[in-house]
Amino acid sequence: MLIDTVAWVRIEGGRILCARPRGKDVFYVPGGKREGTESDLETLVREIEEELTVHLAPDTAVHLGTYEATGPGLPDGAVVRMSCYTAEYRGTLAPSSEIEETAWFSYADRPLVPPVDQLLFDDLRASGELA
Repeated sequence: MLIDTVAWVRIEGGRILCARPRGKDVFYVPGGKREGTESDLETLVREIEEELTVHLAPDTAVHLGTYEATGPGLPDGAVVRMSCYTAEYRGTLAPSSEIEETAWFSYADRPLVPPVDQLLFDDLRASGELA
């Protein structure tokens, strides 16, 4: 079983933006699951508007990488695939009703995110983007 997700990578000052959904105790790189036949960018724009109340500029999106991992809390044999993009945005970043809180994480916060997000953290650290 493949759980196909898209994530927005926003790095400022060597820290990456993460969000904790309401009712959960784990932080994630913002984004979510594709609906129907949505493209990666359509999914990304919709999810980020829903979660962080800002509008991404699709023409500025750059694919950073795609990661796959299993993890706790997933059905047996389930794999999460996360396609990661950077993109510029308009508006003021603010958690929506479905997000409990946002935080800016450094590499030291890696244990607080799921395994697939940890792979992204490793690459961002290796490239010098994540403090």
